Amino acid sequence: MKTLRDAKIGETVKVVKLYGEGPVKRRIMDMGVTKGIEIFVRKVAPLGDPIEVTVRGYELSLRKADAEIIEVE
Repeated sequence: MKTLRDAKIGETVKVVKLYGEGPVKRRIMDMGVTKGIEIFVRKVAPLGDPIEVTVRGYELSLRKADAEIIEVE
């Protein structure tokens, strides 16, 4: 299983599934990260946190913990 955290800079990935539950999953979905959407990994901070991605035409920063619950291909 590959998660968004494993994606490399410059890579475009497709969301397969969101894990987690409750408010964390809901917040990620509210930010536009849903099944089938493509995500472009723009930057990763030196220590790996946060990850800057482009989703639905806008930039979004995600924590490592949030990126780990997003399964991609």
